[in-house]
Amino acid sequence: MDVTIRDAVESDAETLGSIVDLPADALRNVVHDRTVRLAVEPGSDPGPNADVDPDEDDATVLDESIKGFVAFDVRDGTVHVTQLAGDEAVAEQLLAEPIRFALNERFAVEFVVPRSDDDAAAAAKAAGFDPVGPGPHFDGEATTRYRYRPESD
Repeated sequence: MDVTIRDAVESDAETLGSIVDLPADALRNVVHDRTVRLAVEPGSDPGPNADVDPDEDDATVLDESIKGFVAFDVRDGTVHVTQLAGDEAVAEQLLAEPIRFALNERFAVEFVVPRSDDDAAAAAKAAGFDPVGPGPHFDGEATTRYRYRPESD
């Protein structure tokens, strides 16, 4: 799938919330508090009379389709992926964002994946993450902790 990666903005919160079935306010906070990157599939060329969002500095065309997103932050010298959404191919592309940041800083990346999320687990493995053991339970569901170490490249 041909997607473009861009930074999330506050106006994306409603769409992100619908992707992960969380309230838009919760995702608005994520956009404010973490680094959030979106995988977007651009729409067809809308032509010179396209609707644009006048509040956006770059006048983003409104017909793009968000295919997934990744949210991450840094704590104690480790990049933590806190949310990932999208099919396996999109998720793998999105994981390149925290990895790129981590490589520049020589940090490791950690990612906790619910055992039921086959797309995220496959994307993590394809992106070079290694399973390193069980993670915490979320809503009673077991998770696996994945880690990417820059020195393993």
